[in-house]
Amino acid sequence: MANGKITQVIGTVVDVEFPSGEMPEIYNSLETTIGDDKLILEVEQHVGNNWVRCLALGPTEGLKRGEEVTDTGSPVSVPVGEPTLGRLFNTLGETLDNLEEIDSKDKWPIHREAPSFEDQSTSIEILETGVKVMDLITTFYKRWKSWCIWWCRSWQNSNYSRIDK
Repeated sequence: MANGKITQVIGTVVDVEFPSGEMPEIYNSLETTIGDDKLILEVEQHVGNNWVRCLALGPTEGLKRGEEVTDTGSPVSVPVGEPTLGRLFNTLGETLDNLEEIDSKDKWPIHREAPSFEDQSTSIEILETGVKVMDLITTFYKRWKSWCIWWCRSWQNSNYSRIDK
């Protein structure tokens, strides 16, 4: 894992300079600190002159030039699988619902290739919305999500207009 130094901070965009030959890969996560807080940066572009342009995944107030940055050697990854169902996470995979931490063995990077068509299901599967009234009134199929969202909004708006009258 290489160490670099911050050369420029413009809002949430941070430029970092690394030693020659130790440039991190695109989408790798970098770590730095602001006081006692840890800040994660994600490499978005190789600018040239051994600089990388990063996106800060948190507030950058107090970040200054010359601060040390460490390449983690891997992209930002989040937990996946059964333990994550019904939970609330931020982009870094940290829980936001004040429940116990997830002990998931499986973590997937937030940037990955789409599954091939051969790996995708071709069968028609029913989508359970979790809203009992909607599941009772109509049936949605898994690849009709945009239709479901449109229908939910129009159904909600029509019910609001009925309540107003």
